[in-house]
Amino acid sequence: MSSDPALPSPPGLLRRFLRWLAGLVRREDHQSAMEALRDDIAGAIALGHSEGAMEKEARNRLLGALDLSSRTVDEIMRHRRQIEMIDADLAPREIITRVLASPYTRLPIFRDSDDTILGVVHAKDLLREVDRLVRSDEGSVAGIGALDIVKVAMKPYFIPETTTLDEQMREFLARRTHFALVVDEYGALQGLITLEDILEEIVGEITDEFDVVKKDDGLSMTDDGAFLIDGAMTIRDLNRATDWRLPDDEANTLAGLVIHEAQMIPNEGQVFSFHGFRFEVVARRENRITRLKLRPL
Repeated sequence: MSSDPALPSPPGLLRRFLRWLAGLVRREDHQSAMEALRDDIAGAIALGHSEGAMEKEARNRLLGALDLSSRTVDEIMRHRRQIEMIDADLAPREIITRVLASPYTRLPIFRDSDDTILGVVHAKDLLREVDRLVRSDEGSVAGIGALDIVKVAMKPYFIPETTTLDEQMREFLARRTHFALVVDEYGALQGLITLEDILEEIVGEITDEFDVVKKDDGLSMTDDGAFLIDGAMTIRDLNRATDWRLPDDEANTLAGLVIHEAQMIPNEGQVFSFHGFRFEVVARRENRITRLKLRPL
């Protein structure tokens, strides 16, 4: 029986497998070399700061830029609980009022459920449409009632929560946009991220005249030397502000770390000790820890 000429011979298969294996090893070696180089640079930066040759802000900027390729969008995104959205079924006048009252220029539009995102409206696009309705030949202020917010909205841009910050920044620049909705593996909305969020990981907080000014940054010291901290504060931001080394491999926020270590959702007043700190739950709202008191042991 003659062999099938379409199938490679066993030696041919072996050569292909060996070439594939060699390529895989080279890629792994390259990745290991890059990680080692990144660790060396981070170590040099930390050493320079500890010896007084570099300011803390400069250290944070350099380390922030260095970490973009190893961190994912779900670590810094605005959680869906915090997203301001517009219901497409609201009256046009109510939609206009809410968009103008918002500190954000881009707002997701949904219908029926906040998992059903129809688009993202830009305040400037909305005002252009209002101006068209009012100034057209047959237009009047009453014509605003014909506003269709869905037609004005841009197509939503969805990204997986596992996308690295470095990759997403390049995508934002390539697409000439800076607003994306983050979804999980099932397509469910998890949050949103902007180009500004990624840049803030490098340069620190960016504010303008329309930003809501907070009374504090989520971190304050009490008279007895302890720290009152917002539960939603990321562990990374806390470590950068205090030079602590709380682990962030199991949780992104301080509240998440406490829940992970306690293996439960603690009640107000409960106290825990781990990672060299005393954690006290100061405030809880529903299933969320909103305020914690920390003291190094």
